[in-house]
Amino acid sequence: MSDREPSVGLPRSRWDFTADVPQPGELGRVHVLAVGGAGMSGVARLLAAAGAPVSGCDAKDSATLQALSRLGIGVGVGHDVAHLDGVDTLVVSSAIREVNPELAAARARGLRVLHRSQGLASAVADTACRIAVAGANGKTTTASMLAVALHLAGRDPGYVLGGEPAQLTGNAARGAGGETVIEADESDGSFVVYRPHVAIVTSVQPDHLDFYGDLEAVHAAYRAFVTTIEPGGLLVVCTDDPGAAALGDWARRRSDLRVLGYGTGEGCDVRLVDVRDTGPNPSADVQVGDAAYPMRLGVPGRHNLLNAAGAVAALSHAVPDTGPGTWVQLLGRFTGVARRFERVGERAGVVVVDDYAHNPAKVAAVVATGRAVVGAGRLVVVFQPHLYSRTRDFAAEFGQALAGADVVVLTDVYAAREDPLPGVTGELVADAVRARRPDADVRWVPELADLPTVVAGLAHAGDLVVTVGAGDVTVVGPRLLELLGSPGAGPARPEPEPTS
Repeated sequence: MSDREPSVGLPRSRWDFTADVPQPGELGRVHVLAVGGAGMSGVARLLAAAGAPVSGCDAKDSATLQALSRLGIGVGVGHDVAHLDGVDTLVVSSAIREVNPELAAARARGLRVLHRSQGLASAVADTACRIAVAGANGKTTTASMLAVALHLAGRDPGYVLGGEPAQLTGNAARGAGGETVIEADESDGSFVVYRPHVAIVTSVQPDHLDFYGDLEAVHAAYRAFVTTIEPGGLLVVCTDDPGAAALGDWARRRSDLRVLGYGTGEGCDVRLVDVRDTGPNPSADVQVGDAAYPMRLGVPGRHNLLNAAGAVAALSHAVPDTGPGTWVQLLGRFTGVARRFERVGERAGVVVVDDYAHNPAKVAAVVATGRAVVGAGRLVVVFQPHLYSRTRDFAAEFGQALAGADVVVLTDVYAAREDPLPGVTGELVADAVRARRPDADVRWVPELADLPTVVAGLAHAGDLVVTVGAGDVTVVGPRLLELLGSPGAGPARPEPEPTS
């Protein structure tokens, strides 16, 4: 095994991510399970655009399935082994369990079974410049910034993203240009399959411990990811994040990689100075060498200034005939991604925002951004924890992250791929907020369906309400706006409630 093979230090997986990725023409007919999901639908689109005949199915009909059908991708509702007739390759995600009838039948028939990441890697294998973005926090926005900037520059990039940028069509496209931007998911170790020419690591932090077990295994996985960068390629790391900075130091000892750091500290290759991060349009000067370029963003938050700095570093290398000043200007035109501090609406003087944050650092960034935006108003955070294991492992950290809000409303855990754990509920986080700030206004509302009514009863003009979580808490915002617009929605000033 060469030192470029990424299996060392990774937990055991049912997938061999070190295996060679087939070219699209080698796949035959492809069937994609759970094709209605954001990630899987993107893979289906890219494989079809690469020339592979593609079909797919999901548990229920959706607008996504209908859109895929209009592209000529055959879709079905429900799981049935008959979907495998004539199929050569099955593509599934880590969320699909081995007992799924189609997956079990494919294994029994000896069909090629690929993980989602392997299907994606196959679809983009012929791209001249693959840019992969990894990290515990910020990868969706950073990858979206890259894709949008390349699009605004007229380069027609390919991309596959974890969210939908407002300025692009959907979250995935094949593109006709030379660059493809990939959001590289580290949650199951699959980010080692892409063989990027340029890689950005925004942060290395303890997350997805249900898969990795401990922080050292997380660090080992990111080191494995670095070994997959093409020889002579570029690694860009955020030096404001200790884990990413340490990864950069490790990578600099490798002679075949160039490593650039971005952040606010001295010695960064791309450095933010004179940072002004209050209000909806943060700004800073971006120093690259002896030059400084003023940048003003259309999305709030200090973390987004850092994301943009990382994008400048990567783009300046990936497209060397375009200088950093141009990329700074184009990134200033970026308008955001769905579910990343996305404005849902305003009613009765209450602004409602939705965000996908689901680990402590992400939640802390959302709270800090909300505080910077709301000014003298109240910040009301409605949080739905994601995964029982994450809630168990990081309840105290979530409590610290949420303690900066004026009002915190907790609901129960969104299970996603996990089974319940005894004694683990969203109330663990509520208790952690109270322990961090005994005077905090904390509401525990176990049922998601009750959240709009509860929040409508406590919200008043001047409040910023942010619904936060990777589950279905996103449905709360629109219903809340409906209630706020109805007569007798709630008192002008809420009566205080007990916090325990």
